[in-house]
Parts: sequence; structure tokens; C-alpha cells
Amino acid sequence: MGSGVVGTATGEGFLAAGHEVTFVDISASRIRELQSRGHDVRTELDLSGESDSFIFLTLPTPHAGYEYDLRAFSAGSTAVGKALKASPARHTVVVRSTVPPGTTEGLVKNLLEENSGMVAGEGFALASNPEFLRAVSAAEDFRNPWMTVIASRDPQTVERLRLLLSPFGGDMRTFSNPAEAEFVKCSHNIFNAAKISFWNEMWLVAREIGLDLDPIAATVAKSAEGSINPQYGIRGGAPYGGVCLPKDTCGFLGFADGVGVDMPLLRAVVQVNEHLEKVVSNEVEAAAEQAVPNTDRA
Repeated sequence: MGSGVVGTATGEGFLAAGHEVTFVDISASRIRELQSRGHDVRTELDLSGESDSFIFLTLPTPHAGYEYDLRAFSAGSTAVGKALKASPARHTVVVRSTVPPGTTEGLVKNLLEENSGMVAGEGFALASNPEFLRAVSAAEDFRNPWMTVIASRDPQTVERLRLLLSPFGGDMRTFSNPAEAEFVKCSHNIFNAAKISFWNEMWLVAREIGLDLDPIAATVAKSAEGSINPQYGIRGGAPYGGVCLPKDTCGFLGFADGVGVDMPLLRAVVQVNEHLEKVVSNEVEAAAEQAVPNTDRA
């Protein structure tokens, strides 16, 4: 459902692996393009004569200001629900688009149940399988994934998706809560955005003082534990401490200000850490108060 970059790469990847695939889309130009490649393309999903199948939701989820625009996703989920109602088979609906955590078991589940008259987990299966496809190499990324994430409340659904996707290779991670898989994908993209923004801020400072950032960044990418150790810094709920990190985050902010460069990202890094220090301190104090033994005797 939805045959843009992600939907086309996903469908053609399954076709190349020997599966039967139907593409569903409402764009006339996209339909013509897929038909010219010899694919089975429809403008509507029809499951009336279909046996058990996987229905991948690969619909657009752009942002509107500081919110996800889920209108196309809502329309697609509604259409799938209506198609499920007309099918005696038990299909598996898989959310593959990037969506905010909770969408699979919230918006999608509700619309599927409302329009099909069925209950998730009984009349149909429901899962999350976020894509990790780059626009410039989507087809290759699908055929050779570096990471596959699957999540469903139903262990059998997780296993069926694992069997479907494992032949493509790559590291596979499974979860029992679809929101976890959705959070993985959002965090994945936001981490990449934060890293790009970090080096853009550092580029502004380097330019101001006459330094070429490229060899500096390439060296840091090999020297910083945060770059070479996948486990470094990923334990949430604890502020950074020691000597170097507080010293250099705060000190460099003053240095940048002195050369006339504002660093809002670095300032936010310091502010988040200071906030976590307060949160942890308050929780430790609360735990200590609860642990004080009651010495009163009857």
C-alpha cells in the first residue's frame, strides 16, 4: 500500500526473491511507471480472492510543522480495513513507514478494526517493520539490509516475518511491542540529524577561526569513543560526568561566543545534562527517604 520510493523498493525486492507482489497506489504517473516494468499494479486493494498475505503499509508520513501528517496513512489504513472485511483469509498488516511511537497499536489498529469488523490478533495479524532505506540506494538497501527490525504482540507473527525477511541477511532485532520498533526508527533518523547538525555547528566555529574542518572531523570520527564504540553513551537516564565532558562543553560555549558564533545545539547539550542531573538527584533523594527504616514499635 503506497508505491513510492519505499514501496517500490520493497515490492521489487520481494519480487526478485520469488514472491508474488501487487503494488497499490493512487498516483497515475507512478502506476504507469510500475506497469511499464511489467508489475501488477492496482488503484485499490482487493483481497476478496486472496489467500493469506502480508500487506505492507508504505504510505507517506511527512511532517506538518512539528507534527507528523498521518492523513495518507489514515486513508490507507481505512482502505485496508475495508478490504479485510471482504476477505475470508487471515492477512498480516505490517507498518513499514516511519511513524510516531504508538501508531501501529493506536491509529492503525483502531482504523483496521473499525472498518473490518475484526479484532487484531484474531481476524488479522498486526506488526511493525520499519524501513531503513536511503532514497538514493533504496533498492540495494532492501536487497542487502544492515538492520531489520520486527515487532508484534504475537510471537507467531514475529516468526513469520523473520522467516520472510531473514534470507535478505543483515542484523535482525525483534521486539514484542510495536512502539519499540517505531521508536527505533524515529531515534535512528533523529540521531543522524543531530550528528549532521553537530558538525555543522563545529564547521561554523572552524570557519570563523580559519581552520579546515574536514581533516579535523575525520580524525575525531576515529578518536572519539562515541564514534567507535556502539555501546558508548546509549544508556539513558544518567547525565555525563567526570572532568572532560562538563569542562569542554561549557568552556567551548564561551570560546565560541568569544569569536561571535552561536551554538544552540551545544547549549542544548549542556541544558539537557543539567536537567538530568536534577532529575537523578531528586530520584535518589526520594529513594533514600523511602528506604529510611521505621523504628517505631507498637
